[in-house]
Parts: sequence; structure tokens; C-alpha cells
Amino acid sequence: MEMVAAARLRRAEQRIQAMRPYAEAIRRMARDVSEASEGSAARVHLLEQREPATKVGILLVTGDRGLAGAFNTQIVREGLRLKREYRSEGRTVTFSVVGRRGNSTMQFRGEDVAESYVGFTERPAFADARRISRDLTAAYTDGGLDRVDLVYNRYVSPLTQYVRRHTLLPLRESEVFGERAQGAETEPDAELADADRRASWIYEPEAEELLPMLFEEYADLSVYRALLESAASELGARMTAMRSASENAQEMIADLTLEMNRVRQAEITQEILEVVGGAEALG
Repeated sequence: MEMVAAARLRRAEQRIQAMRPYAEAIRRMARDVSEASEGSAARVHLLEQREPATKVGILLVTGDRGLAGAFNTQIVREGLRLKREYRSEGRTVTFSVVGRRGNSTMQFRGEDVAESYVGFTERPAFADARRISRDLTAAYTDGGLDRVDLVYNRYVSPLTQYVRRHTLLPLRESEVFGERAQGAETEPDAELADADRRASWIYEPEAEELLPMLFEEYADLSVYRALLESAASELGARMTAMRSASENAQEMIADLTLEMNRVRQAEITQEILEVVGGAEALG
């Protein structure tokens, strides 16, 4: 299992590396178009901030399989911690879960799961991310949710993954208008960037029609990135867990072998003593 996870991890890393520049580019495009369109952005539902945000949706991204250390457990733990935090503020929480392990754990704990998505966590496709994203954005647009958070494992290396909480909706609190994402490309030269913002752009279709499509695409991509990061993190965690299990098994085998040899040696010594004692008694 360690070798299989290591082989799949390389492909997962390549998918993340290929996706991150596109994610940063569409984030920057969404931000720039929003700034240039002035009043049009205010009419986009995905940017609407609702106060107070009493209905919160949390998407937990776990795996379909276990044997990956604390990979699934720490996501569920963070989701329950967020629920306690939001409930202390007088908000209601609705869970959506990706992965069989997270879904079964939440059901076992008696938590209500509005939507569950299973069967693709090791090899997520963009179509899977789009389906999840459109369900969440539809709930947000219809007023069923006032805020949507993603909780997933961000991949750093096979030995390092950490839980990340990312605001998906409203987009004004996401990375479109927030700080630059970790590992993102550097901004272009300041003068060129300023000139680019002052330049006159003609949008086809109009910005008011373009922005909803662009923001929906950004939401799809945000969910897709979370799925890819989680898939790589799961493989890294499984590889590390299986290596530790193999090392622990080898250590246990060595300890038991030594104990077996000691017991056998004690039995042989006892038999020799009995034979010698018997010979002396007859002699």
C-alpha cells in the first residue's frame, strides 16, 4: 500500500502543480474585472454579504478509504469545532461531506449531513467539483445558506499536510478579494500593474453578465483545488502511515523473535538440567 500510494502521489502532485497557476490567474482576473466593473459587481448574488449570517454551510473534504493516519479524523474534528464556534454565536450549521469515511463518521456521531459525495476522492474530476460547487452556490443564492466554508487538508509534502479552512461564499471574503493564496505567483511590476488597472477595457459580454459566469467558474475551481489538495494529502498520509506500520511490524517481529529465542533457550536449558539431574540420581 505504501508503494501504490507513492506511485499515485506523484501524479497527484503534478495535477496540483498544473492547476495552481490557472487558479491564481482566474482569481486575479475575477478581482480585476470586479474592480473595473464598478457598480455591476454589487448586483452579483455570490458577492452579497448577509448580516447576520445565521445559516452556515460547511463542506468537509475527507477520503473514501481509511488507513491514512489522522487524515480523516482531523477534518471531522475541525468541522465539529467550527460547529461549536458558530453555535455559540447563535448560528445554525449544515454539513456537506465529501468521502465515505467522513460521511460514516458524521452519521455515527449523530450529525445531520445535508449532502454527501462519494466514490471519487482519490481521483477527483472537475465535473465532480462543479457538481458540488453548483449545489452550494444554489443553496447560497436561494437563501438556504448565508455563508459557506471549506475544510480540507492542504498538501505540502508527503510528510506534511495541514487542515485549512477556506471561505467559499460570499466571494468578498474569499481569496478573490482577500490576501494572496499561499504559494501563488508574485505580482507583476508595480508600475505595469497600475497601468493595467487604469487601462480601458471593453468587455463582451457586458461586465454585469460576465461577472456571474466568472465567479461561478472561480467557485468551481476553488472546490476543485480543495479536492486535488485533499487527494494528494490522503496519498501522502497513507504512504507515511503504511511506512510507519511496516516499521512497527518489523520492530514487533524482531522483539517477538528475540523473546521466542529466549523462551526456547530456557526450555532447552531446563531439559539439559533435568537430564543431568536424572543421571546424577541414578549414578
